[in-house]
This record gives sequence, C-alpha cells and structure tokens, in this order.
Amino acid sequence: MTKLRIGIIGAGLMGHGIAQAFAVAGYQVDIHERDAGRRSGIVGRIRGNLLELGQDGAAADLVRPCDTLETTVRDADIVFEAVPENLELKQRIFAAVEDAAPPHALLASNTSVIPITRIIEPLRNRARALGAHWWNPPYLIPLVEVIQTAETSEATIAAMIQLLTSIGKMPVHVRRDVPGFIGNRLQHALWREAIALVQNGVCDAETVDTVVKASFGRRMAVLGPLENADLVGTDLTLAVHEYVLADLDRTPGPLPLLRELVATGRLGMKAGAGFRTWSEEQQAELRTRLALHLHRLQGVERG
Repeated sequence: MTKLRIGIIGAGLMGHGIAQAFAVAGYQVDIHERDAGRRSGIVGRIRGNLLELGQDGAAADLVRPCDTLETTVRDADIVFEAVPENLELKQRIFAAVEDAAPPHALLASNTSVIPITRIIEPLRNRARALGAHWWNPPYLIPLVEVIQTAETSEATIAAMIQLLTSIGKMPVHVRRDVPGFIGNRLQHALWREAIALVQNGVCDAETVDTVVKASFGRRMAVLGPLENADLVGTDLTLAVHEYVLADLDRTPGPLPLLRELVATGRLGMKAGAGFRTWSEEQQAELRTRLALHLHRLQGVERG
C-alpha cells in the first residue's frame, strides 16, 4: 500500500519537527520555507535531532525542502500549515494551498490558539479543512489536538486521526472550535494564576515553578485533573472550590505584570530575563534536562 504524501508549509520550530515525526514513520515529506538559509538547513537539522535521540539519521532523507508552496503541495495528500500565529498570513496560505493542492488533500492548521473557523474562511471547500495542533517538540510530545469546525466533515476528522495514530501519535478529537482548544486553555489558566500570585506578592517566580514541579506536576503525566478529582472525591473537590474559586484571579485580559515585562524588554530566555533571569548556561541546562526527560518518557511509553 502506497503511503500518503505529506506537505508542510513553514520549517520553523514546529514545521521541521512535524516533518521529522512523519519521516521517522517512513512518509515522504515535502516542506516549504521561504527563507533560503533556513530551507537549506532543514535536512541537517532533522538529521541532527535524530542522531541526538539515537535514531537512524537516514530518515531525514525522506524530507525534501521546496522553494515554492506550489511544488510542496501539488502531490500532497495531507497539508499541514505551520507558519507564525498571524491570522491574515494563515488565511493567505490556506487560499494558496487550496488552489495548488489536489482536490482530495486534507488541509490542516497547526495554530495553537487561533480558531480554525477564522483561518479557513477563504476556502471554497471547508469540509476538508481542520486543525491539527501539535505540541513542541512535535517528535517527542505524543498529543495532537484534532479540531473540528462546523463545516469539517466527519470523514476528514476520521482520516486525520487514523493518520496520526499510524505514526504513533495520540490524537484527541476537539469537537468545538474554541480559542486555545483544550490544552492551551488549561495551560494558560494555570499561567494566569501563577502570574497573579507573583504580581500580588504571595511568592516569587521561582517558588511558583518549584511548587508546581515538586507537587501536583509530578502526578500529571499519569493523573489528569478530572481523574484526580475522582480520586480524592467530587465531594472534597466541591468543598475546596467553595473556599478557593472566589479568590482566584479573574482578570479578563493579560495581567499588568506580564505587560510590564514585555514593555521593558524582559522577553524571557531569548532576552536573558523574563519572570526570572537566565544565563546562557542555565538556559542550556534546562533545555537539555527537558529533552532528556521527554525522551525518557517516550521510551517508557513505547516499552
């Protein structure tokens, strides 16, 4: 049976990682990147990732960098858009892909927060369009959120879930197209309260991170929030909520502390400072620790 051909638009942090995930599974991948320097480095970057993980670097040869969108998608069965989080840009990309890709090709956006319904507005056939939100790094994180719009066909959803399952991913069906889908809504609800605790002088940023990592964070890989609620009992959960929910932050927009950090150039690790200060050595150590942790988890799951 001939494997489906994958087209990817955008070779940044997410795009090259999605390409790697499919290449490892034996799929031919065409990937478009406008920046010539980045485009020329795609295969080498993927090969380096594979060798670092102890995998066969030859899988990178299944990835073909393309200098035009049309070349990338003209033979594709599935197209993943992975360009920056800009609605107008994504809409332009989708319109161009629809014109250039085969009529049967599925069209998926990797946006992490923009409603898929908005992105696919320019399309003539929205039944074949959907969201497929991968998590960073795509070749190590198993989850992919498959987002259905009011116009996405059930066959499209089923085909995407089957494809992702075939390469060892863990797809979940998001049945309503809401901003942030499931994962980012949960993640940023936690981040908002974390920022509020620091802003209100309850603790510093390092303490917030320590509390999460050394307490409930340790359980979360095997115990989801609603599993935990059932474990302790919904009666206890209700009792806790009666006391604490009214005191949680309800700010409808970004908190002043976050706006202040951005306005003063404290943009996180890329600037050397954000909520915390970061030396190059600290950044490298954290990135290495994270990669090793995710790699170990992947081995446990496969075992």
